[in-house]
Amino acid sequence: MKELKHLELFAGIGGFRRAIDLFCNDNKITSTCVGFSEIDKYAVQSYKSIHSAHSELALGDIKQFTSDKKNIKKLPDFDLISGGFPCQAFSMMGKQKGFEDDRGNIFYSIIEILKIKKPKFLLLENVRNLKNHDDGKTYKEIKRSLTEDAGYDVKSIILDTKNYGLPQTRRRIFLFGVNKEHVSKKTSNIEITEKDIIESSSKLNGTTSLNKYNNVLDLLNKEVEEKYYLSERIKPTILANGSKNFKSKSEINQLIARPLTATMGKMHRACQDNYYSDAFLEAKNPRKYLEQSFPKEIEVKHRIRKITPAEAFMLQGFNEKDVLKAYRDGVSNAQLYKQAGNAVSVNTVYSLLNHLIKTEWT
Repeated sequence: MKELKHLELFAGIGGFRRAIDLFCNDNKITSTCVGFSEIDKYAVQSYKSIHSAHSELALGDIKQFTSDKKNIKKLPDFDLISGGFPCQAFSMMGKQKGFEDDRGNIFYSIIEILKIKKPKFLLLENVRNLKNHDDGKTYKEIKRSLTEDAGYDVKSIILDTKNYGLPQTRRRIFLFGVNKEHVSKKTSNIEITEKDIIESSSKLNGTTSLNKYNNVLDLLNKEVEEKYYLSERIKPTILANGSKNFKSKSEINQLIARPLTATMGKMHRACQDNYYSDAFLEAKNPRKYLEQSFPKEIEVKHRIRKITPAEAFMLQGFNEKDVLKAYRDGVSNAQLYKQAGNAVSVNTVYSLLNHLIKTEWT
């Protein structure tokens, strides 16, 4: 493979694109993005800034774009379609309306593109709960549409970000497929496990362009602006173990971060978001510090902060330069937090691509 042309749907800040670009660069393959779709104007702003994509084909609202088949036919040919289609309709944190939600129905826009353009490969991402939603009926319909309507041999796998050099627990389902005209009989019936992906990744021996961290201490800054620190008034709420109707174990200073959320900028309790104390970050032996297990009345006296947008981006495999580019184009902290929470983890996609292209798709 000398060139990989791809179309990125529901692009956000371009996690799939960054992974594809890095993988192609590391393997001397030319990476060409023929276009991207994203409906959030602030995400479009960040995407264009981060990837220098100001002059590239922007599809905008994918539902509107695919409503006219002429638009699809005019798209340049491409080898791979990628995207994290809206997960709110299927998420355990939402109302779980699935295809009753307009965001769930957007999935069929992907089918329309696949039927007309017939790219060789597809790679999609969603929340882990997708497979169980509506007693498995939602996933069954998705797979049926991809297989019967669009003509793809499709498999799925659940991968956790923390296994690929990014210290964040983030389990997501990935659907990957090959157009049936290109399916290898040798691989069509073989199931791929996360163990296979991890094994393939380990053989790279650090010879990639990926950003990798052992735990959050490798990426958290010891000095940040005062605005990121919790006020004395809000600290007890953030550290509370819930209320009468909601009980939780609110702990800070997690070496492996909790899953980033699109609403983390609003600050939830410490059982949902990531907070760190100066005492922990400045400790000579942070692991030993954690063993002390401070009671809440002591912990609340420490200076505690939330993670910064740059740190959130880094937890997804991006870097501080990406955030600076978005800042320069006027993207706010609130939007950057949302974008990081909605992003796909770069390293996870890279590792999956590495396994598929080198073993399954060649």
